Amino acid sequence: MLICTGFGNNDAKSPLAPISFNRRDVGARDVQIEILFCGVCHSDLHFARNEWGFTEYPCVPGHEIVGKVTQVGAAVKGFKVGDNVGVGCLVDSCQTCASCKEGLEQYCETGMTMTYGSTEKVIGGPTFGGYSNQIVVDQAFVLRIPAGMDLAATAPLLCAGITLYSPLRHWGAGPGKKVGIVGLGGLGHMGVKLSHAMGAHTVLLTTSPSKVADGKRLGADDVILSNNEEMMGKYAASLDLIIDTVAADHKIKPLLNLLKRDATLVQVGAPEKPLSIGVFPLLMKRRRFAGSAIGGLRETQEMLDFCAERKITADIEIIPIQKINEAYERMLKSDVKYRFSIDMASLKA
Repeated sequence: MLICTGFGNNDAKSPLAPISFNRRDVGARDVQIEILFCGVCHSDLHFARNEWGFTEYPCVPGHEIVGKVTQVGAAVKGFKVGDNVGVGCLVDSCQTCASCKEGLEQYCETGMTMTYGSTEKVIGGPTFGGYSNQIVVDQAFVLRIPAGMDLAATAPLLCAGITLYSPLRHWGAGPGKKVGIVGLGGLGHMGVKLSHAMGAHTVLLTTSPSKVADGKRLGADDVILSNNEEMMGKYAASLDLIIDTVAADHKIKPLLNLLKRDATLVQVGAPEKPLSIGVFPLLMKRRRFAGSAIGGLRETQEMLDFCAERKITADIEIIPIQKINEAYERMLKSDVKYRFSIDMASLKA
């Protein structure tokens, strides 16, 4: 067994604190990684506090992992000691079902193994995430970090980046298309950057006048205050695609009204409570309301290469692991531009 250290908790009411736990030894197909940076996702907070109702403890969050290879198994090809690599939301899947064979491991028909909160297939017990000093992952779920990328700012691409890249690519964002991004947070700011880089006319929807200038700085062609009926009315039936990143309760009908006929609203934010969706905006223009979850390994590597080519990373604030509980409270107040990245060297302090 590999003894690891990290930050986690043993129940929903407890703050994250130092914790020791076991990972499996390196197998023939495994890559052992020293974790250098780990992004902080809103999902980490939801899971640590059992807000979705299915957390098993102990819990060590973190699925935006960037690090350095320290050991490889005998059958590993394509990775060597010293390589910079990444691990996202998945660490395993059946790799034999139709979805896995299509490179859509996130939709594995027998159930994907998440980086934290799933069952560890080799030694049993829960999988533990990236708020830790090291991790062991099957080579098929390890990603190559292109040379020259800022590792701290690349970490959030492993969830926030791919969560926006996948639906933008799937629904055809690009030149000649008008794409709306709802919310300018950890997910939304990546949506604006990626949509702009894909060549789409990018429209940011936000309730905060203070975010107008920043939205344009990040690449938005237009910014709509979504609580302003007059502004919303001017954009009625004009958008080809909307990606909704909001993870709190909010109204869907006004967003649907912005879509053209046969256009799609994709939900990627995961509110704690069910959203209310009126059917008439869907019926009258044959609009679609869809969902999207992260991306498969092939698409995630494509996203990393796309970002490296266009020099795209997340806007981050680097923190030591000892400030993770404070970061959670600040994240709830939207007091970060736009993603925390944990410097895991602080774990040794």
